[in-house]
Amino acid sequence: MVMRTLLAVVLLLAAPLLSATTAGAAPARETGPVALACNGYVALTYDDGPNAQFTRPLVSALRSAGARATFFDLGSRVQQQPQLTREVVQAGMWVGNHSWSHPYLTNLSAAAVAKELGDTQNAIRNATGQAPTLFRPPYGATNATVQTEARKLGLTQVIWSVDSQDWNGASTDAIVRAATGANAGGIVLMHASYQNTVNAVPRIVQGLAAKNLCPGRIDNTGRVVAP
Repeated sequence: MVMRTLLAVVLLLAAPLLSATTAGAAPARETGPVALACNGYVALTYDDGPNAQFTRPLVSALRSAGARATFFDLGSRVQQQPQLTREVVQAGMWVGNHSWSHPYLTNLSAAAVAKELGDTQNAIRNATGQAPTLFRPPYGATNATVQTEARKLGLTQVIWSVDSQDWNGASTDAIVRAATGANAGGIVLMHASYQNTVNAVPRIVQGLAAKNLCPGRIDNTGRVVAP
């Protein structure tokens, strides 16, 4: 009985000290940052390839950043460098039709438009084993004739919502600002032709992630969706 009473007294005296120690203890350390969710997707697109100087570095930069993109290639260049186009597809990227010779398609007859697009379909199919389902008219110039001929080949026309101006000598900083200004569902126009564009890749992906946006895929309806 005496021992139990003494034990109770000791516990009562120690309780405030235990509480103070607990209150002053350092909070538990977090195990690590929580990954940001993709609350929307932005399509990164690159025109005018394949390019012997810039296509491989561009694909490498995208892969290092964990991003995938759509390359709108010219049929004449695919015919000259089919291996480059194969490598783009093998790296997990998507390839679209950007015409054979980059003309203003709106200045051509229906037959000439059909040849520009059809020959490019064949070149990309021969290089990769896959026929594109997406098409971007050079300069964004389109009309009813162009769209009709594209549909005959099973192609969905894709323009853009953000022009990076890389074709106009934009700096890496300017390209990053333009691309990261895109909203969910946006499509960014860039080109597989410039070092500044290659340099911009990691910062674009980081800037989009800061907005909970991720690089996405353009589906057959022209919407930007998860890869």
